[in-house]
Amino acid sequence: MNAETAYKIKTDVKYPHLAKFDIKDVLEENTDKWFNQTLVEVNGSVLRLGVLEGEFHWHKHDAEDELFFVLEGELLLDLRDRTHTLGPGQGFVVPKGVVHRTRAPARVVVLMAASSGVVPTGD
Repeated sequence: MNAETAYKIKTDVKYPHLAKFDIKDVLEENTDKWFNQTLVEVNGSVLRLGVLEGEFHWHKHDAEDELFFVLEGELLLDLRDRTHTLGPGQGFVVPKGVVHRTRAPARVVVLMAASSGVVPTGD
């Protein structure tokens, strides 16, 4: 199964400027074990909400850094030589060009930020 079919990734911007949004609403709308929804665009960057359970594939972003911030659960962020474990309230920035993957042994809710041109599945 390729990345585009293994994960439910919505890159459309769900909320325009000047619109109030509630992450709980987005969570209630999605029942997939693995989904990623772009919430808003701000100054050329996007804020995405992810619900992750399982393992994403190894990938990198050649031109963009990527921020992961855990809201609920525990996220394992693998780099080639080490793994970082993130819990609620913790974040981590993967610099551009660094190969990484995310893993979640159980459901985790994550905010992610990157430039609006980033391809979530990697370059």
